[in-house]
Amino acid sequence: GRPNVGKSSILNRLAKRRVSIVDPTPGVTRDRVSTIIELDPPMSTPRGTPSKLVEITDTGGYGVYTADGARYNDVGDDLARLTPDIEFQIRAARDAADLILFVIDAQSGLTSLDEKIARLLREHGADARVLPVANKVDGDNWVAHGLEAAALGFGEPLCVSATAGAHWRKLLDALYEQTPETTAVDADDPDTGDVEMKIAIVGKRNAGKSTLINALAGEPRVIVSEIAGTTRDAVDVRFEIDGRSMLAIDTAGLRRRSSFADQIEYYAYHRMLGAIRRADVVLLMVDATVEISSVDHKLVQELTRQCKPTVIVINKWDLTTERGIEPDDFIEYLTEQLRGLDFAPIVCMTASTGEGVRDAVAMAFNLFEQSSHRETTGKLNALVEDILTERGPSSRLGTQARLYYAAQIATNPPTISLVVNDPELFRGRYERYLMNRLREALPFSEVPIRLIFSARKRKSLAALKGQADDEAV
Repeated sequence: GRPNVGKSSILNRLAKRRVSIVDPTPGVTRDRVSTIIELDPPMSTPRGTPSKLVEITDTGGYGVYTADGARYNDVGDDLARLTPDIEFQIRAARDAADLILFVIDAQSGLTSLDEKIARLLREHGADARVLPVANKVDGDNWVAHGLEAAALGFGEPLCVSATAGAHWRKLLDALYEQTPETTAVDADDPDTGDVEMKIAIVGKRNAGKSTLINALAGEPRVIVSEIAGTTRDAVDVRFEIDGRSMLAIDTAGLRRRSSFADQIEYYAYHRMLGAIRRADVVLLMVDATVEISSVDHKLVQELTRQCKPTVIVINKWDLTTERGIEPDDFIEYLTEQLRGLDFAPIVCMTASTGEGVRDAVAMAFNLFEQSSHRETTGKLNALVEDILTERGPSSRLGTQARLYYAAQIATNPPTISLVVNDPELFRGRYERYLMNRLREALPFSEVPIRLIFSARKRKSLAALKGQADDEAV
C-alpha cells in the first residue's frame, strides 16, 4: 500500500511485538521486513486442526519515499536516490507472496495512489492473490468508509484497526484460510522458525553490514547504498549455508546518540539493541579503512554487558594494501583498541566479493558451540581449587579465600556459580584473572564467561532444630 496506511502497525500486531518501526513520517520502511508468525485455526474448524507457520513481510509505502522538506539527510545526501531500491524490494515481496494484503486507510479514503497500486497489481497478474484490508476502522462509524475500498476491484475489504484491534479475529481467520498448508508447528520459538543459530550483524554506518547480508542470502535481500543510515529496521533474513540453517539480523548503523537526526534513529538504535539480545552470536563489523571510534567502543561495551559471543569482522580487507596499511599492524591496532573483546576471534573479509564470508559463518558456529558447552561439576571444582592454590586473591586483613562449591548453572553464555567464604575477595582484578584462567582451561576460549560469587548461607536456628527433629524421628 501507499505510505502511512498502517502496514507496519499490522505487521507488529500480527507478530505481537515491535518488529517494524512505526512513525507518521513517510518513507520510514525501506527494506522488506519479515517475521514468522503462528496462525491458529478459526474457532469453526474441528478440534485438532493444526496451526500454520507463516512468514509476514512488511514493505515500504509505494509512491512516496521522502517526507516533505526532508529529501536530504543531515549530511546532504539525496534520499530520493533510494527510490529504485525501495521499489525493487516492494516488487520482490509482491512476486514472492502467496497472499498480498492491499492496505488502504479508511479514514483518509481512496486516493489516486491507491488506484495506481491496484492497477499495477492487475497488470502483473497478482489480482488473484490480493486480500484488500481497510485499516484504521477504529469504530463502527468508519466501516462504511472502509467498504469504499471495494471500488478497487478486489472484492469486499476486511475492515480492521491495527491499533485498537477491532475485527482482528476476522483478519486472522482470513489469513489462515487463504494461506497454503504448512507442516505442524513444532518450534519452541515460532518467531525464528527452525534455525540452528541466530546472528546479529552490528557496526558503524557504512561498515558493510547490508552487503554481508546480501552475500549470505545470495540475493539483494536488503538495500545497499553509500548513503549513511539507509538501514533502519532490524531485518531478519533466513538462509542455509553448507546444509546449516541460520537467521541473520541486519541492523541500523550506529553513530553517537548526540548526532541522532530524529526519533526514527532512536527507534532504529533500540531495534539494534534488541537484535543483540535475540542473537546467539554477534558479528561486529569494522571498516578496515577508518579508525576505531567511540561508537565502536560503545558497541564493545554493550556486547560485553550482554555477554554475547562475538566475531570481530574486518570488512573491506582488500583496500588495506591499496591504502598502504600493513595487515599485521591493523590487527595489532584493533586488538589494542577493542580490549574488552581481546579474547574474541578476528576474521578478515571483503563482503562485496564474498571473500571471507564462509570463514565468518564457520567461526560464528564455532562460538555458538563453545557457548552451548556445559562443563562437569567435578572438573570445574578441581580446576578452581587448583587455580586458588596456585594464586588466590589477597586480603589486607589476611583473610584466606576459600571455595566451597563451583558449578555451571547455565549456557549461552556459560554461567558459573561459585560459593565462597567472602565474595568481595574475588571481585575486580582477581575476577578477571580467574576468568582468563578458566577460559584457558575450559572449552570457552573465545566466548565470554559470566561468574556469580555468593557466600555460603548458614542455616537458621529454626532450620537446624527442624533437621534435628527429623533425625530424631
